[in-house]
Amino acid sequence: MAKEKTRFFCKECGQESLKWMGRCPGCDAWNSLVEEKVAKASPAPRYGIQGQGAPGRSAPVHIDAAEAGESLRFSTGIQELDRVLGGGIVEGSLTLLAGDPGIGKSTLLLQVAEKIAAQGRTVLYISGEESIQQVKMRAHRLGVRDVPLYLLAETDIEAMSEAIVKTGPKWVVVDSIQTAYWATLGSAPGNVAQVRECAAHLLRIAKDLSIAITLVGHVTKEGSIAGPRVLEHMVDAVLYLEGERNYPYRVLRGVKNRFGSTNELGIFEMRGEGMAEVANPSAFFLAERTQGVAGSVVVPCLEGTRTVLVEIQALVTPTAFGQARRMATGLDYNRTVLLAAVLDKRVGLHLGQQDIYVNVAGGLKIMEPAADLGVVVAIASGWRNRSADPECVVFGEVGLTGEVRAVAHLEKRVKEAAKLGFKRCICPQQNRKYWKDAIDTVDMEVIGVNTVDEALVAALGS
Repeated sequence: MAKEKTRFFCKECGQESLKWMGRCPGCDAWNSLVEEKVAKASPAPRYGIQGQGAPGRSAPVHIDAAEAGESLRFSTGIQELDRVLGGGIVEGSLTLLAGDPGIGKSTLLLQVAEKIAAQGRTVLYISGEESIQQVKMRAHRLGVRDVPLYLLAETDIEAMSEAIVKTGPKWVVVDSIQTAYWATLGSAPGNVAQVRECAAHLLRIAKDLSIAITLVGHVTKEGSIAGPRVLEHMVDAVLYLEGERNYPYRVLRGVKNRFGSTNELGIFEMRGEGMAEVANPSAFFLAERTQGVAGSVVVPCLEGTRTVLVEIQALVTPTAFGQARRMATGLDYNRTVLLAAVLDKRVGLHLGQQDIYVNVAGGLKIMEPAADLGVVVAIASGWRNRSADPECVVFGEVGLTGEVRAVAHLEKRVKEAAKLGFKRCICPQQNRKYWKDAIDTVDMEVIGVNTVDEALVAALGS
């Protein structure tokens, strides 16, 4: 009996090696090579592009004759998801949706399946983790019924392929890719080789038959998608569903999208009847804001094409240890430490013996530099124990010399703040200078500042 061949594959980049090495020669990751069985020579079947040539073969198409445009997209029926995807699902695309266990991935996709099926498009939901009866129970709770939605409980990739070809759906959900296996490999589901080969098989089906397929992916304790890194390179779009268990909201982010922007953000609220869209996220995040408290500042942040008003909180207390602590939740830690150093050096607040804790209320993660000025004002407000104007919003990028630099889309930020009843806005002077004509269109006092000192005087009064 012939001995089975094995190879070592890197979990991070997919690099193949004949022997085990402590560090991957491809990506330099340590202890990332795992031993996998090599599949026997058995090429994956080709299904042929619909309407072109014979099955198993594809012919070149002139670029002017290739179909393109919005006709190849179809809406999911959920505006927040359409925004993140760039306008809807693209036919023949392969999308990966990842998130922590219990965050609501399966619930969201089942709701989307009902919306798409209600448009008259056939949907196939393949579950490798639950039985058909269990999926049916969730569907009843979500009110899904009387639509062309088919369920399949299967983990064998070949059986999945046969069901897809036989059913002929427009959209397929595979929940999850870590449970799928290819019998030819002979290894356990979820390992590097199985995830890579099963994803490649589904990718071939999506491209050949112009069927949109969405894969559900698990995440590791470090927050990255389980399986080889090459999985993220294979798919057309990678979406992350984020959220804290103690908060009812969920944030959907696009970290890769070949058909749209990766800066868009979708916000949902987890309810008993499923995931509900949040039409006004600014009002949602500011609903429990306490006014007149030191260390609280409202910042209009831009997420893709939408503006979201968030509350940045700062607590400054004398340290009880030899070295002062710095903690940031929802903000970049290194950036927060840098801004505290600017206050210490350029403004003279003497924060060396002060513990500083900064938090974005509601759990949202803010990465854009326009929040710098809000963080600076919040820390100064907490240190001086003096509350900022509750009807004022603050934004701007802060440099190392204490200057306030211009940011993009002043008009969007100001109009969103005015819509929620704010009366004053502190922004970079450079933005204020180039928006003179449009300021009269909103009922708001727009104050331009050049330095952090000027911003603190405008926000705190001294």
